[in-house]
Amino acid sequence: MRRSDPFANPEQLIRRVYAYVAYRIGDGPDAEDVTNETFERALRGRDTYDPSRGEPLTWMIGIARRCIADIVKVRLVTVADPPEQAGPADLEERAVSRITLAEAIGTLDERDRDLIAMRYGADLTAKRIAEVVGMETNAVEVALHRALGKLRDQLEPVRVQAPSSV
Repeated sequence: MRRSDPFANPEQLIRRVYAYVAYRIGDGPDAEDVTNETFERALRGRDTYDPSRGEPLTWMIGIARRCIADIVKVRLVTVADPPEQAGPADLEERAVSRITLAEAIGTLDERDRDLIAMRYGADLTAKRIAEVVGMETNAVEVALHRALGKLRDQLEPVRVQAPSSV
């Protein structure tokens, strides 16, 4: 029996894998390198892809996670230090927002950062994330909810109460 080709829709795979990687380590050359390494490993191991175990994207995200772990060990790249890349409009506001978000994500533990990157970077469903990380779907949903709560707490502006007049 012939296996299905995990690379049947490469453009979508590349975009989503890159989005996941960029969410984890920031946009730019490092994300491109990790995405390239992910696809190189996947091509070398394409015979190991088993469609009964999940979609090609799920398989690729698993490979990308290992590539990220490797680059973090070698280059000491952290989510707290993504490269600055603001768009042409509202440069200052976008740069501050990006830095603020990166700092907030940097306060999360590794698992929470990974879950958020899979959900919002790679746009995986909780079910697909569960397949990648070996958790139950409802546990992933709860963990994502808690991680987002932690992020919200970090991103809420500090409210300073004015002294009341007597």
